[in-house]
Amino acid sequence: MLTVLIVMFAGALVAPALFARLGRSAFFVLAAAPAGGFVWLLVQLPAVLRSDQEALDGASGAPPSLTVPWIPSLQLELAFRLDALAAVLCILILGVGALVLFYCARYFKSDDPDVGAFGAQLLAFAASMFGLVLADDLILMFIFWELTTILSYLLIGYSRHRLSARRSALQALIITTFGGLAMLVGLVMIGQTAGTYRVSEILASSADLVSRGTIIDVAIALVLVGAITKSALVPFHFWLPGAMAAPTPVSAYLHAAAMVKAGVFLVARFAPGFGETAFWYPLILVLGMTTMLLGGWRALRQHDLKLVLAYGTVSQLGFLVMVVGLGGQDGALAGLGLVLAHGFFKATLFLVVGIIDHQSGTRDLRVLSGVGSTSPALFAVALVAAGSMAGVPPLLGFVAKESVLEAFVHRAEDGVVGTLLLGGIVLGSVLTFAYSARFVWGAFALKHGVPRTDFTRVRTSFLLAPAVLAVASVLFGVWPLPLDAVIQPYASLFPVGGDTAHLALWHGFNLPLLLSVVTIAAGTALYLVRGPFERLQGRLPSARDAEVVYRSTIGVLDDVAVGVTGRTQRGSLAFYLFVILTTAVLTPLTALIVFDAPMPEGFRIADSPAQVVAATAILVGIVAALRATKRFMAVLMVGITGYGMAIIYALHGAPDLALTQMLVETIVLVAFVLALRSLPARLWNRSESRHRLLRAGLGIAFGGIMAVIAMSAMASRNAAPISIAYPGMAYDDGGGANAVNVLLVDIRAWDTLGEITVLAIAATGIASLIFVRGRGDKRRRADGVEDGSVDRGQEPLDAGGRAGAARALAVRFADVSRDPWLVAGRTLAAERRSIIFEVITRLLFHTIIVLSVYLLIAGHNLPGGGFAGGLTAGLALAIRYLAGGRFELAEASPVSAGTLLGAGLAIVTLTAIGPLFLGGAVLESYILEFWLPVFGDVKFVTSTIFDIGVYIIVVGLVLDVLRSLGSEIDERAESDDPVAEDTGSDALVPPATEVEGARP
Repeated sequence: MLTVLIVMFAGALVAPALFARLGRSAFFVLAAAPAGGFVWLLVQLPAVLRSDQEALDGASGAPPSLTVPWIPSLQLELAFRLDALAAVLCILILGVGALVLFYCARYFKSDDPDVGAFGAQLLAFAASMFGLVLADDLILMFIFWELTTILSYLLIGYSRHRLSARRSALQALIITTFGGLAMLVGLVMIGQTAGTYRVSEILASSADLVSRGTIIDVAIALVLVGAITKSALVPFHFWLPGAMAAPTPVSAYLHAAAMVKAGVFLVARFAPGFGETAFWYPLILVLGMTTMLLGGWRALRQHDLKLVLAYGTVSQLGFLVMVVGLGGQDGALAGLGLVLAHGFFKATLFLVVGIIDHQSGTRDLRVLSGVGSTSPALFAVALVAAGSMAGVPPLLGFVAKESVLEAFVHRAEDGVVGTLLLGGIVLGSVLTFAYSARFVWGAFALKHGVPRTDFTRVRTSFLLAPAVLAVASVLFGVWPLPLDAVIQPYASLFPVGGDTAHLALWHGFNLPLLLSVVTIAAGTALYLVRGPFERLQGRLPSARDAEVVYRSTIGVLDDVAVGVTGRTQRGSLAFYLFVILTTAVLTPLTALIVFDAPMPEGFRIADSPAQVVAATAILVGIVAALRATKRFMAVLMVGITGYGMAIIYALHGAPDLALTQMLVETIVLVAFVLALRSLPARLWNRSESRHRLLRAGLGIAFGGIMAVIAMSAMASRNAAPISIAYPGMAYDDGGGANAVNVLLVDIRAWDTLGEITVLAIAATGIASLIFVRGRGDKRRRADGVEDGSVDRGQEPLDAGGRAGAARALAVRFADVSRDPWLVAGRTLAAERRSIIFEVITRLLFHTIIVLSVYLLIAGHNLPGGGFAGGLTAGLALAIRYLAGGRFELAEASPVSAGTLLGAGLAIVTLTAIGPLFLGGAVLESYILEFWLPVFGDVKFVTSTIFDIGVYIIVVGLVLDVLRSLGSEIDERAESDDPVAEDTGSDALVPPATEVEGARP
């Protein structure tokens, strides 16, 4: 079963490429995936039926299942189980899914540009539904549940150029997501109460769980909220008719055979064990009956064929939920029989509507005329499906409805409530017959006074899918034994309420048969008076529609959101910081006071005079940063505080932290300075603020409360810290003497994997804010750039107006293109070059790169590691850029920053999953000891490969920053103003040395 699931998702991934090559015929290839799954299902059915029978007989048989451990500590497993209920739903998901995909190959136009994405989404939806019904884990079930929600949103909004489609898709998403979140709370409550999240185990112990009382009652009610929203029951029914904005194949599959059945499936899954909980019958029966009658009533007043079927589907869903949730073997058998019948006939009718719309260009039953005589084959298919929906013998719909009537006749014997339910079922069936007849008449009849519809001939391949489903309605109506055999194991989970029920075409002369005759007669009469009845509906006052309530609620939320946003998002950084810091001060302070948090009995100011000196430097940097008038000076002073912290780390015996802090501070300083070039040099002149003291007090309070929290946390410890074991674990298990580095790449490698992924995303975000097209990786190289043409400023003049000696000296120095100090340094304007800087850069660059590699390799046992090594290499690139400009950076780093980020992520990912192929766990490390010539004995730990990936990602991040805040800004400045002017802003690139009195 996992293979089928993987193949379907894989097919969805490659679908766009298939459509680019094969056009709409790629739907045939996609249809092969669920078709193959359907064949697999047929092969598995004997094992499913045999295992269920063995379980009933007390043997150890169990349905086919598969369990793959996922996160054992959280009790999460990829657990799948193919029992009878899942098999029934898989008949629709795989069988109808394959036919709908086949149908799409003739429904869509060959030149539709979005058909590839549509095909991928539809197949992915089928795979998600398949995973949903097979899931034997509550959380896994929820994951697939939400996947269907997201994919249905995309499919409903396929025609995104239409406002109605976008609005309907968003409406369906909001409603079903709300239900899904409520359901998640209920599932977690059930799992925590049961002590397991395995569905089969929960159902096996359901009697004990139900005895827990209120908590399970509430949990099941929340689960039913999810089912009610997904299956479009009142008051959430309105999203389904709105979803008819989707293409007809979507309506045929999602809204007839698959998605809306998810809620019915959920009810059926929990009915055997939790049907006696407090809120079960009130929710299921009341809402189901209301939905059935309301949907049937509204279907009789629609003029769009899809809306007739949509409201009919709403009515049928209420019917289905009622029957499936009724309980008892007869109710379970009738419910699943009706699920299959509904999937067959309703999918057929939607596909028929798609053909009518495709061939005639309209779905308005007032305009359509004579289609039945023009296309008799299509009429025959539709007549069979509509007859099955109306419950006409000998079709499957009649067989299922007879079983339903039989089940409710038994309930009517119990009292007034049962009788009312039976009466409601008969009334709903009458409405169903009437709108079924209305559909056939509206779509195919030759209407008086209406011109015959111009209807194009239907190709056989286009009609094949609905024809197959219509044949299934006839075949299983006459011969329901195979379906009965599949459903019986599920029905046997319920207590016997009398004689064992079976699906059969003939049960003899009895009350259900009489009620069927009454239904057909009353439905025929209602159809015959359709005109007066429709006018009566129009005259009756309509109750406030649930959709109006929904839109009003969304409108109020929008208004509240606008009001809150207007009052909080003022565009004032000072206000935002005030709110954040005030919250950060008051919330912990309240917790410290309320919970009487412990505080240390004493503390030391410092351990050595050196710490006092470092702290003093930090305080001086803070005061200087506050009093600085230029941005560059403020940034430098803030940098002093960072370097002071690095010294304190070093004095506390944390060389790794000190090294990383210094490197990070330096890189951040470079990034700040590069960004400041786009701003005026001086800080804005501000008038004295009346809130100055308040701001100062808030800042001091924030720092103070953080210190108090740290002291309280240390004083609250009542157990030995886990870090005590880290050195031993690092050496014995991780093969390294540097506990910090082993912690990052081995012991807690999951954290590092998440952090470097965030780094890659952040780098991409920075690049996207700067670059319009691409990442700037394909910019020009130094070849072909005129010497001295980059960043050419105004010539410095001496008192006589002649070119200054500085430029003369710079020009002579620049004339070394045959043996340049830097590869692209010649491209800079002569006055922008520095002899000392270029010489030092040429001498130090390779040394720094070698040092970065050393830090990477040595980091497992000595201070260093991939992060520190990557930052060091990034500093080397920064020096090259500062010395030689953007073309020098391009020559120094010909590899794309995006490529580096992707390659680094690929390396760490492969390192993470590689041990799985060796029988290990994710991110497991191996220690390899071997001998090499020259090197001698070598001890290599595979987590070093992970560290190499971190190194490459950090280099890519720094390169992205340099190209974003450096090269790109340089290029834009040159293109905006070919003759750059000195704005007085601070710069890191040293100017050429000026020599007084020199002559050219």
